[in-house]
Amino acid sequence: MFDEKLIESITQSVIDVLNREKDTGIKVGVSARHVHLSQEDLETLFGKSELTVKKYLMGGQFAAEECVTLVSPSLRSIEGVRVLGPVRKQSQVEISRTDTFKLKVSPPVRPSGELKGSAPMALVGPCGSVFLNEGTIIANRHIHFNIEDAEKYGVKDNDIVDVEICSAKPTRYYNVQVRVHKDFNTEMHIDTDDANAAGIKTGDRVIILPKK
Repeated sequence: MFDEKLIESITQSVIDVLNREKDTGIKVGVSARHVHLSQEDLETLFGKSELTVKKYLMGGQFAAEECVTLVSPSLRSIEGVRVLGPVRKQSQVEISRTDTFKLKVSPPVRPSGELKGSAPMALVGPCGSVFLNEGTIIANRHIHFNIEDAEKYGVKDNDIVDVEICSAKPTRYYNVQVRVHKDFNTEMHIDTDDANAAGIKTGDRVIILPKK
């Protein structure tokens, strides 16, 4: 027989934690697969020099109306992958571990922009295609901080922290990279795999664990 009072007590404890963290801690942003393009690749894929803004994000970044199809060297594909702007010096593809099973590729887990030796991928747009010899990664877990919040939390750019997610599936993530910039909104970015595993969504909160 289950102890009903014990179950009730545990349930209430979880609810109390969720309520305490509802409006505190750091907001979560769940990042689905997406692509960043160089100017040259943008023009090849879409036949134009500028992306069309769909939704502004943070730090001058935006989700574009434009989407591409990813095609791996094994000819597996995923359609409708969103392009994020503005353009970058080098095109970059960010996918989840689950996506790698469909595409049959093995990209490394990397901070954004660290592309040397990463996985290849072809991008197909309405006006052309490009092949990236390298450029596909699984983005590492990271937290964007504006300068004020970085000072509040006592962190600096490229620090490493541990965080706890207080959800119905409590989870801890270790070795989370800190990124600090005056134009950032303070927000932790994780991919869809991490979000599903922890039972969280965009807008939920995490807390930074005290250093040991």
